[in-house]
Amino acid sequence: MNDFAVNVKQRVAILGSTGSIGVTTLDVIARHADRFEVFALSAATQTETMLQQCVQFKPMFAVMASEPHGRLLEQKCRELQLATRVLWGSASISMIASHELVDTVMAAIVGAAGLASCLGAARAGKRLLLANKEALVVGGEYFMQAVAKGGAKLLPIDSEHSAIFQSLPDDAAVWSTQIDKLILTGSGGPFRRRDPQTLHDVTPAQACAHPNWVMGRKISVDSATMMNKALEVIEASFLFAVSPGQVEVVIHPQSVIHSMVQYKDNSVVAQLGTPDMRVPIAYGLSWPDRIVSGATALDFHSMAEMTFESLDSNGHERRFPGLKLAWSVLEAPPGSTAVLNAANEAAVAAFLDGKIRFDQIHAVNLETLESVATVSPQSLEDLLALDALSRDAAQQIIRRLCV
Repeated sequence: MNDFAVNVKQRVAILGSTGSIGVTTLDVIARHADRFEVFALSAATQTETMLQQCVQFKPMFAVMASEPHGRLLEQKCRELQLATRVLWGSASISMIASHELVDTVMAAIVGAAGLASCLGAARAGKRLLLANKEALVVGGEYFMQAVAKGGAKLLPIDSEHSAIFQSLPDDAAVWSTQIDKLILTGSGGPFRRRDPQTLHDVTPAQACAHPNWVMGRKISVDSATMMNKALEVIEASFLFAVSPGQVEVVIHPQSVIHSMVQYKDNSVVAQLGTPDMRVPIAYGLSWPDRIVSGATALDFHSMAEMTFESLDSNGHERRFPGLKLAWSVLEAPPGSTAVLNAANEAAVAAFLDGKIRFDQIHAVNLETLESVATVSPQSLEDLLALDALSRDAAQQIIRRLCV
């Protein structure tokens, strides 16, 4: 795929435009109307927010996940005499992701629901900005093969993986000969210092109150359990073609260093910045250039400290038991990462709905992994079937815990 000239606008499709990543992406795009054009947007249920985005950015397509929400948006757009064409359903989301007029796809649909559209963008050779880590966790090697075969340019948007990408040589062919390990940083979330024995009392509001980042509810809970970091370990292994043993996690409460690469000579290259998703989003949109993101610059004169904690210290192993599942599933048969992702999505949803306790999320994940037999997925249908099977198994465990 050719790099984009500065004087040619990139046509961008944003999948999940009403979520936190989607809204932030639109904020960056609005700062650079000379470089980017919003071609298409998709959302699940937030019709009013989508309508406001259509009024401001005038996309050619706006896609809602379901027909009722789509028809409602269609009516509202007609009343305002907007030229935007309104569609609905998963097939329409995949269509805009692979549309011949689209240059760049921001993949920000939460969970495994974003897998099909991500694959469509990859096969169509798009510049694919991957904010949906679950698509890669579920798709694994199958997804990476689609990226290679389609000639897509895959740019990670998770702050950690963007930091690693920015800290690596431009030539991916030399990565395997130069990398010693990748070091993912994590803040430790809202419960970094909480007594592990009190985690059964955690409420959804407490779990969603991240000390550094503003995120959606699902990823906020994942941060509180550090399952987000487990998924990021899996994602890093696939993205950068390293072994599980070459990925390390360290707790860095200030969220200033977003991740690091340690090389064979033991030198370490890190990317630093304020905890603001506009930085990796702007980098993904403009790569290999850099543009103004809107984020606040670091002030080293007022920065009190940067500290680090081992996962083996301060009771973190008991506080975040799910994190080690990352290395377990990467060493397990293919498909195991998809099982873990499905179980975790079901467990987090059950916690947010008040059906299980916070400390039972890990129990659901672990028991689901033990109960679902995997076979190596060979197609999207195989992946979706494994995802459905794992969700069903997780729901059975959740129903038992509810009794």
